[in-house]
Amino acid sequence: MNVERVLLEIDRLAGGRHGGHIISESMRTDPKTRRVFVAVTWLLAVELVLASAALAVPVMLHMRHEVPWVVWMRLVVVLAMTVTLFYFAWRAQRGYYWAYSRLRLFSKIFPIVALITAAIPGLYPLWMVTEQICFALILLGIAEYLSTDHMREAYARPPRAPRVPKRVYK
Repeated sequence: MNVERVLLEIDRLAGGRHGGHIISESMRTDPKTRRVFVAVTWLLAVELVLASAALAVPVMLHMRHEVPWVVWMRLVVVLAMTVTLFYFAWRAQRGYYWAYSRLRLFSKIFPIVALITAAIPGLYPLWMVTEQICFALILLGIAEYLSTDHMREAYARPPRAPRVPKRVYK
């Protein structure tokens, strides 16, 4: 099985019309771009440790108390999101515009969702509310790194392809 072929197919599906757009080599290898992705990778690693530790808490609690299904669902979703964000970061480091745009978008949207659900009284235990707040703050840090002037310049939106008029057959 050719892994790169599978990844390119994922890029095509996930990236849509920009699936194959790659930024210039000079911008991709620029030291500023590399520093941003080093910071983003470290923040995602912290996120992964936080998600893994948060998964350990209900496992230990489940031995003594019933853990609500909403807690388990939230933990699985956070773990899956973190893995997905790692994939986006990896593909963005390789220069794929679509991955950068998804990573930037999700690092702005997920914190809002996390904070809103954390604010619902009684939905989650206090330890999980704390984890969600930390999760949101880390993602906001990632969004800040990705929104610098340099990164927006490096990953400028690709131009739209011209529309080809449809032929009318008589």
